[in-house]
Amino acid sequence: MQNIQFPVNFEFNISTLANDFKATDASGKTIAYVRQKMFKLKEDIQIFSDDSKTKVNYRIKADKWLDFSTAYSFYDESTENKGKSFGKVVRKGWKSIWKAEYQIIDENEKQQYTVSEENAWVKVGDSLLGQIPILSIFTGYLFNPSYIVVDINGNQIIRLKKQASFFGRKFELSKLGEMDADDDDRVMLSLMMMILLERRRG
Repeated sequence: MQNIQFPVNFEFNISTLANDFKATDASGKTIAYVRQKMFKLKEDIQIFSDDSKTKVNYRIKADKWLDFSTAYSFYDESTENKGKSFGKVVRKGWKSIWKAEYQIIDENEKQQYTVSEENAWVKVGDSLLGQIPILSIFTGYLFNPSYIVVDINGNQIIRLKKQASFFGRKFELSKLGEMDADDDDRVMLSLMMMILLERRRG
């Protein structure tokens, strides 16, 4: 997923039992098909090259990390065989209960970026209305949270925003600043994992 053309769109498939979505770039080209294996004790995410699901380019696997936070480690063909990830995204436990926050970590266990929810009240409204029968199907149009990726110097890099849609199935990633060339995969995989988790939260 190098040299990605923004904006990138994530669109969830609501006709399958799996938790899966397609990622397309600005030209409409599919750059990844993300599938979460269901009924697993640990998260196991497969990222295919396209929606034919013939080739797995990456895997994301859950594990515990520092301060009891759950880490989601990234593997490709070369690193998975060696049992060593090329990075991870970490959800900041208690801190993320009110306002989602994640850290993107490189292969040397150093933090590179932070992903933060811009307005926690949007998530609260989404969750509350989601508990009301019938009205719950309209939350995808009324409440649309957004998340910002910031580097260690405080520069904004990418915004991920939920788009108005039934069942909250569409998201758009827009580029705000530059990132290191070899960080594309880590940042994109982090946002893919994050949106699987946040969409499940409501």
